[in-house]
Amino acid sequence: MRVKTVFIIIFTALITIFLMINTDAVEFNFIFLKKDISKLLVVGVCTFIGFVLGYWAGRPKTTVSTYDREIDEHSTKKNNLSDEDRDYIS
Repeated sequence: MRVKTVFIIIFTALITIFLMINTDAVEFNFIFLKKDISKLLVVGVCTFIGFVLGYWAGRPKTTVSTYDREIDEHSTKKNNLSDEDRDYIS
């Protein structure tokens, strides 16, 4: 297995163990109300939201850069070369 796979397995196991240890209910103060909620639920939801936000922030962008457009324009201009120029370049 690759190091990345082993790291993901170990990290997931540690998160699961941490969640299973913290199952007791505690009082959480929301903006306008107080509620007894399991720490398991709160930590689990926060972890899930953290993973989603981390993926969303770290994913590669799919937009085409201006550099790619310049390369495309340059490659179309290359086709307008004379035979002498092509022989010289190659």
